[in-house]
Amino acid sequence: MKTILLIEDDTALRENTAELLELSEYEVITAPNGKLGIEQAKAHLPDVIVCDIMMPEIDGYGVLEALALDKKTSYIPFIFLSAKTEHKEIRKGMDMGADDYLTKPFDEEELISAIESRLAKSKLLKDVVQGASKSIQSEDEEHLRSLHELKIFFDDYGTITSYKKGEMVYKEGDHSNNVFLILNGVIKSHKMDENGKELITALYKADDFLGFTSFMDNTPYQESATAVEQTTLAAVSKKDLKDILEKSKNVSLEFMELLTDNLSGVKDQLLQMAYSSVRKKTAKTILQFAEVLNKKPEDGIKISRSDLASVAGIATESLIRTLSSFKKEQLIDIEGRNIKILDLEKLQQLE
Repeated sequence: MKTILLIEDDTALRENTAELLELSEYEVITAPNGKLGIEQAKAHLPDVIVCDIMMPEIDGYGVLEALALDKKTSYIPFIFLSAKTEHKEIRKGMDMGADDYLTKPFDEEELISAIESRLAKSKLLKDVVQGASKSIQSEDEEHLRSLHELKIFFDDYGTITSYKKGEMVYKEGDHSNNVFLILNGVIKSHKMDENGKELITALYKADDFLGFTSFMDNTPYQESATAVEQTTLAAVSKKDLKDILEKSKNVSLEFMELLTDNLSGVKDQLLQMAYSSVRKKTAKTILQFAEVLNKKPEDGIKISRSDLASVAGIATESLIRTLSSFKKEQLIDIEGRNIKILDLEKLQQLE
């Protein structure tokens, strides 16, 4: 039976995760902080360590650093577990030598899959050390292993460009030479319908990719992309990205899954625009912008009425009337261009 060391300061999460792992037939050792976690790791030499980042005594980075300095613990697969989703935090952990990175909330399948993958890799590396297969080790070191590492590649080697609010990243019909990763900010993709009306097809936030077209042909961009707020992008050529995906099966599969999720989101958006009522469209769009802009319900959402109407797929005049109705019903408050959600639950029910 394989042993997992779980280092997590949240009591409920620690107990629930430990129970989940035990049901999956792992022996679980737990520690409530980084200091005790280091002691447990050196005393028991677990097969895998799953560790939170923000903890008292010693944080997750300190745990990883301390164990990396000890020959007995330096080889143990290390998985970061944290609520932090910022790209810089992911890169810091991976640069320090972490094997994987899971963000809260996570599901059972995601956690078990990460652990099984690290155990399998650990076994392969031990075989390599024993002389079973040196080629496996060299190949694994050369290729990117996950979507997280692909994003790190974009940040390290991509062309970094900043865009002001309202500035266009690319326009429909431009040659699609690059794929972009959003480092910070928000981007809207949009195009004109046959009547000359702008329709927003999607909203992208930090850590999202955009600019996909065919890898085989130089297909022009099928829509335009514009910064909703101050935004920074990392661009990598389609050729370089294609080379990476050809060398790494795992990254290719994760990338395909990401594209599938994006297509599903666009489909839902089109269905909303086609069949929802004006009230439902308006409510859903307000909630979408609040999520993408990472706003709490009590925070104001500063967005133009035309952008709201474009995402909802309704006339600007209809949107303004509906917003006035929501204000009278005390679902929202409006101060200039700012929209503040007053009754989140009722707004969600309209959605």
